[in-house]
Amino acid sequence: MKKIKTVVQTVVFALVVLMLSSAAGPNAPKKVIKLGFIPLTDCAPLVVAKEMGFFQKYGVEVQLSKEASWANVRDKILNGELQGAHCLFSMPFSVYTGVGGKPGAEMKIAMVLNNNGQGITLSKEFCGLAGFKEYKKVAPAVKAVQAKKEVTFAMTFPGGTHDIWLRNWLAACGVNQKSVGIITIPPPQMVSNMKVDNMEGFCVGEPWNGVAATQNIGFTHVASQDIWKHHPEKALVVNKEFAEASKEDLKNVMKAILEACKWLDNMSNRKKAAGWLTKPNYVNAPLAVIEARLLGSNDLGCDLGVQKYKDDCMTFFNNGFVNAPRKSHGIWFMAQYVRFGYLKSDPEYKAIAEKLVLDDLYNEVAKSMNVVLPNDDMKPFRITIDPTPFDPNNPEQYVSLAKK
Repeated sequence: MKKIKTVVQTVVFALVVLMLSSAAGPNAPKKVIKLGFIPLTDCAPLVVAKEMGFFQKYGVEVQLSKEASWANVRDKILNGELQGAHCLFSMPFSVYTGVGGKPGAEMKIAMVLNNNGQGITLSKEFCGLAGFKEYKKVAPAVKAVQAKKEVTFAMTFPGGTHDIWLRNWLAACGVNQKSVGIITIPPPQMVSNMKVDNMEGFCVGEPWNGVAATQNIGFTHVASQDIWKHHPEKALVVNKEFAEASKEDLKNVMKAILEACKWLDNMSNRKKAAGWLTKPNYVNAPLAVIEARLLGSNDLGCDLGVQKYKDDCMTFFNNGFVNAPRKSHGIWFMAQYVRFGYLKSDPEYKAIAEKLVLDDLYNEVAKSMNVVLPNDDMKPFRITIDPTPFDPNNPEQYVSLAKK
């Protein structure tokens, strides 16, 4: 009797294992991975990966979610509502250090999505006072406008890339940051806010600088690649638990996006990409504006003509140079927080960078796709608009020397 009972138990156990095995098999529904994006031209890698079927090619089911603001993206990544997002490269450092969120909250950087392609737009009041890259004319122009009204500039997130491009530009132009207002506005709302006179300048990603010029609301004073050629801009930023518990899914998402970045750097593909981006469910901006700036042609507005960018237009791959996330770049952003008074003392630069940058995971994915790995991380560098050299191994020295 005991022998019969044992046999029955064994058969039941085998059936249960078979059922579970069948449920997890190739025909089982895939887990949906939700990735957020903000309506900006540089969300293109996610859009292309979706439209070209690259996510499907690498075996992951991805749903794209259009978000209203960077604060929304931050909150949804932290609470797990989004597994990841097209996100400002510096946002994880801003949040972790308490500049733009709850101190100690972790968001992980899996890879970089693009270099370049942002800009600083000035309102029509500055037209004729300071033209394209005429930095020496900015401080007198600000004083001239301040004689009539308060001058306010807008950026998209405290400690985000646009905030730091704006503050670097003000410092290079000799404008005391405490002498002007600096407010936070979501990217798609920049043009409408300038139209109703809420600010006199803003820093944001494309196509919104191009839209402002086209609508004669303002003009492009400088592109972000003129502030730092080939700067890190957007990144694939992911939820901590997703990165740890679903590493294979994350790697497949990264492979799909890396393939999309390579596809986008073939300039003959960019018109097709612009055709997707212009749609209401993505960026919802005029096709001509998206297409022109995606191809490196910036009609500046204010009768300043057209500025052409070639190797330094918005790039997505650049033989792998774009996509490798550097700890040194994270340390640079944190040094800016100290430089501009967001932080009163130096954070634990290296420890934070090592905690938030998934460079080992990126290297593994890149090697599996035969993508070249840059070897410049943690080496000294200097950005275009700032004469002070930056050594990521000694950020404290940079902060003591850099112009405020």
